[in-house]
Amino acid sequence: MALRAKSSHTGEPTDKLAMLGHEAEGHGLADRVPELAMEAQRIAATVAHGVHGRRRSGPGENFWQFRQLQAGDPTHLIDWRRSASSDHLYIREREWETAHTVWLWPDLSPSMAFKSHLSATTKRERALVLMFALGELLIRAGERIAVMGVTQPSQFRKTTTKIAEMLTARLRDQTLIASTPPEERIGRFASTIWISDFLDPIEQIAPRMRTLAANGTVGHLVQVLDPAEETLPYSGRTEFVGVEGSERWIADRAEGLRDAYLKRFAAHRDELATLCRNLGWSFAVHHTDKPATEPVLALILRLAGQDVAAPKPAAPVAQAEGVMP
Repeated sequence: MALRAKSSHTGEPTDKLAMLGHEAEGHGLADRVPELAMEAQRIAATVAHGVHGRRRSGPGENFWQFRQLQAGDPTHLIDWRRSASSDHLYIREREWETAHTVWLWPDLSPSMAFKSHLSATTKRERALVLMFALGELLIRAGERIAVMGVTQPSQFRKTTTKIAEMLTARLRDQTLIASTPPEERIGRFASTIWISDFLDPIEQIAPRMRTLAANGTVGHLVQVLDPAEETLPYSGRTEFVGVEGSERWIADRAEGLRDAYLKRFAAHRDELATLCRNLGWSFAVHHTDKPATEPVLALILRLAGQDVAAPKPAAPVAQAEGVMP
């Protein structure tokens, strides 16, 4: 089975129904966006409960911390009252208040509508939930967010709601149903979060990543997968149907393909992870049968500058839910 052919197993009734319902789901996704946005609000509230703001030193009005005077520090920053109670000179640091811009991109291409019998949600719906939740948390932290090719950077409290409304009206635009983000003028030192299954050939993904990296953009990739795409849990005579085309292929013994498939899948992911590592980007894997809070928390901590230790994978091919440096 070709890696790009995200497929369905006719031996599983739920899979077949999912495939037959992809077209209807595409038309009904607009109706689901408000519900997905509300789900994202709940996830954001859960994650924000135990996560502090992205505080860092810089020009601002709010006091952050005292630290010892270092060579090159302006003397007018010395806090004489604090220094009087010590043998050292201390300066008063204020919290950084310059907003950072984060560009978001959810892959809403037809292949992202895939859902097997092992998951309760499609990859496309999960991608939207992750994007909305991340956007909400970033706005709460005082950052600016935008959807590549759709909106301009904004940090107003209702930004995620306006993004949801705009997506609802434009879900059929070619810009949104492409599997790679559009060309966008992104300023230096901005960040981008790209949410997709990344099952296209690396040759199609890499140029866009390298262009963004060359402009000084820091990227974070979240690979969203249905668990069946990593395990190929089918057996016996199985018909695989291409999601984005009319390709059909029948295997007499699907289980006989599993080892070769898993090796190819692992090689593709390793190549993508290596590309991210070489560009200084992060790479995370998320499965749709897992809670959406996991990748959201990992990314928020990553963006806040905290180290995120990725747990060891449970299987040779299935990478753990977390961020890889």
